[in-house]
Amino acid sequence: MRRPARTTRLLAALAVTTLATGVLLTGPASADDSSSPTPATSSAPTVFTVGMTEDIDSANPFTGIAAVSYEIFQMEYPTLTEYAASDFSTAPGLAESWTESADHKTWTYKIRSGLTWSDGQPLTAHDAAYTFNRILKGKYEQTNYSSYTDNIVKAVAPDDTTLVLTVKQPSPIMEKLAVYILPEHIWKNIDEKAVKSYKNEGTPDSPTVGAGPYVMVERRVGQFIRMQANPSFFRGKPAVDEVVFKIYKNQDALGQALKKGEIDFADSLEANVFKSLQNQPGITTLSATYSGFNELAFNTGAALDNGTPIGDGNPLLKDKKLRQALGWAIDRQTLVDKVLGGGGSVGSTIIPPMYASLHLDPADPVTYDPEKAKTLLDAAGYKVGPDGIRTDANGNRLEFRLFGRTDSSGNASQKAVQFIKGYLNAVGVAVDVKMMSSDNLTTIIGEGNFDMFEWGWVVEPDPNYQLSTFTCANRSYKDGGTIYANLSDSFYCNPAYDKLFQQQSVTTDVAARTAIVKQMQQMLYDDSPYIVTYYYDNLEAYRSDRFTGFVNQPSPDGSLLFQYGTWSYENMKPVVASAPASPTPGQTIAQGDVVQPTSSTNWALIIGIVVLVLLALGGGVWLGRGRNRDFAADDDRE
Repeated sequence: MRRPARTTRLLAALAVTTLATGVLLTGPASADDSSSPTPATSSAPTVFTVGMTEDIDSANPFTGIAAVSYEIFQMEYPTLTEYAASDFSTAPGLAESWTESADHKTWTYKIRSGLTWSDGQPLTAHDAAYTFNRILKGKYEQTNYSSYTDNIVKAVAPDDTTLVLTVKQPSPIMEKLAVYILPEHIWKNIDEKAVKSYKNEGTPDSPTVGAGPYVMVERRVGQFIRMQANPSFFRGKPAVDEVVFKIYKNQDALGQALKKGEIDFADSLEANVFKSLQNQPGITTLSATYSGFNELAFNTGAALDNGTPIGDGNPLLKDKKLRQALGWAIDRQTLVDKVLGGGGSVGSTIIPPMYASLHLDPADPVTYDPEKAKTLLDAAGYKVGPDGIRTDANGNRLEFRLFGRTDSSGNASQKAVQFIKGYLNAVGVAVDVKMMSSDNLTTIIGEGNFDMFEWGWVVEPDPNYQLSTFTCANRSYKDGGTIYANLSDSFYCNPAYDKLFQQQSVTTDVAARTAIVKQMQQMLYDDSPYIVTYYYDNLEAYRSDRFTGFVNQPSPDGSLLFQYGTWSYENMKPVVASAPASPTPGQTIAQGDVVQPTSSTNWALIIGIVVLVLLALGGGVWLGRGRNRDFAADDDRE
């Protein structure tokens, strides 16, 4: 599973959609009353509302690439196995058990029996076989999933509860296949041409058909996504009837929405907004350990997967010595302090330190040393010209475009590119900064029309996917005269790296594989297609006076949402009455203290009015007082 960084990450399908339609998706818009989800028409549901500052790029699991898109996918569709909440170990998913053959060439998954899709149709091993075979046969479908399926030869379902996957060679990732199992009776009607533009967006009259804890029932681009609990989910219908993802224009609006109770959860907060929510009544904050990193990426020579050059990248950046020298010019600690507000750590290699056993701390770390950067640039032949800008021996100036994202969470990208521009200017490199939406940048990167950009990734517990983003095969490709982006965004292509990638993908000895993975990180660190700038924490806040039951991944301080799995969605529930300890204004209320209604619906207001009436009548005194004081405190702050 690819989970692009704090904002989004690149690639493929969105570029395809954009190219095919000629239309760029709009950026995030403000969430207001006019953009609210369709109200329930029967009884009022329990609604959990998540506020965020970016929209999904697509609801089609073959197309979407943004982190928020993956959040939707995993709510809708099961995988064979899952990552456990506590420690990312392998846990049963759609498959309740699995075995590897003695010759290590086949894997047999026992699919749970008696399951149905959300529309009532049977869910069997045949759906799983259909999904894998569709990916094996479809070039477009492979973009998001080939790193899981490249070693699979065939998928068969001898009966309703048995899936057999045959592999070319022994594989270490067959218990970690983040492939969303799709309903064959729906997707068989969407052919290889139609799938490129298929939206897969549910409506109140026609929800998406899934088997996860929720299905999509409504979406308005740039405004909200409404998910409805699936009674057919194999671990049981979630306690919360609906989850609404509401998109806000900026971080301040997001923070205010949480304070006012318009939303129940705020994700990927900017540091100053996060701090403003600490110690607020009814709100709990969490600086969660996370697996994301951001980077300054270089166009190392854009080309198709067959080696055909594309794009307009500055050829000077093909020089590894130049990229290495620029690494010494970047003050990563200042980026952590000023861009993240201290909520992260200095970056180095592409596997974050959260995965301690796989992460490589380089033996020769590149630090902030602009004088060394200048020395290395001089040695590489880039001399300072009369205007202070360096040139190569042929007089070509070190003058590069740097693209940032206008829709990054907390304006992180906008801030980062300005710092980076200053650092590079200081060593004699001219930088032309241009900001654009993530969608637009996705397209530009896929076509190779850039020099440098700032972005990031969220890295899976298993390293195979992230490592695959630097292989030659994952560069862009052409189909029917159109260039399609793939996973590679730096266009790094090194046969020695590819050889190591193949080795780690078939090495089942954990220690031996780890050694290869670290060797690959060192190779990337030395060749510098990326300068990893920082690893960031995920700053979250939620209304603990309304909802409880969240699950950290990993424990004890990992993220509550945007996990590898749906653990919190499955376990959270409205707060119910318990201890009679009345909170005081300004105090963060512990979970389980106060009876609260659903979320930001009119239902909340109705209940609040009822409670006030009870107060006036002297009945239900404690519950009413506790909640009423909270609302009063919020009102005062507003």
